[in-house]
Amino acid sequence: MAAIYPHIAVCVDRSEPAADALRHARHLFEATGAERLSVVHVAPWPLMYAGEAAGWTPPQQDMEESAQAWLDEQTADLPGATGVLLDGYPPVAVCDWAADNDVSVLIAASHRGLVERVLLGSFAGYLVRHAPCAVLLTRPPETPGKKR
Repeated sequence: MAAIYPHIAVCVDRSEPAADALRHARHLFEATGAERLSVVHVAPWPLMYAGEAAGWTPPQQDMEESAQAWLDEQTADLPGATGVLLDGYPPVAVCDWAADNDVSVLIAASHRGLVERVLLGSFAGYLVRHAPCAVLLTRPPETPGKKR
């Protein structure tokens, strides 16, 4: 019998909610007998750092090498997992990659606050509206005394 989700992809960044999404993806991968598990990270765009009268931008290659090293660490103890490093605007890059790679389900954390969503947009919201496959969103853990 074929797996319900032959290719599971999980979107990760350096946040605790994304680490939780990775745990969910690993569990789903093991429980369903999926054929592939892709751990997807979008390399950050270089930002200009201003100092006195000049600006400095870290080399893109250095940022990508650092992102690849971090991604390799994340997948090191995941048998059968493949790290995928993308660049570009994160939600678009992920949706385009998913469409080109026959992804069955995308897993991501939904954890940006209101201010971040207004300034940066909602990564999870974009996936829900534009992904070429099913999307599973994990919620951030409850904070005592704070309503969602």
